[in-house]
Amino acid sequence: MAVINDLVLVHVENKPGFYARIEDISPDVKPGWWQVKLLVLTFPLQIYSWILDESQIGGAPFTMGGTPVKLEKVVSPAPKAGKTEHSAVRQNEPKCDGEKAGAKVVPLFDRKKGK
Repeated sequence: MAVINDLVLVHVENKPGFYARIEDISPDVKPGWWQVKLLVLTFPLQIYSWILDESQIGGAPFTMGGTPVKLEKVVSPAPKAGKTEHSAVRQNEPKCDGEKAGAKVVPLFDRKKGK
């Protein structure tokens, strides 16, 4: 089930429609239903508020005005913490023009950890 700050792909008419981030999930007046606030990642950004039940937030298909809709949680393809590729210093790569021999690339993530 998707939760606050999750990225979701909203399928409209059984086709990918748009990406959105779940901003808030709060109980609706009707028991078992939730007010879901979505930040729609379009230009310009838009905020949608939908009233959904738990199964719909979890990815079950539903309709809005007869149009089939479904939320699909997006899982990041980024490597898990602890398996970072940026911490390795590459030794045998060809040098670019103007780059000093022996120059070292310092990842920004390592600099942030030291502060």
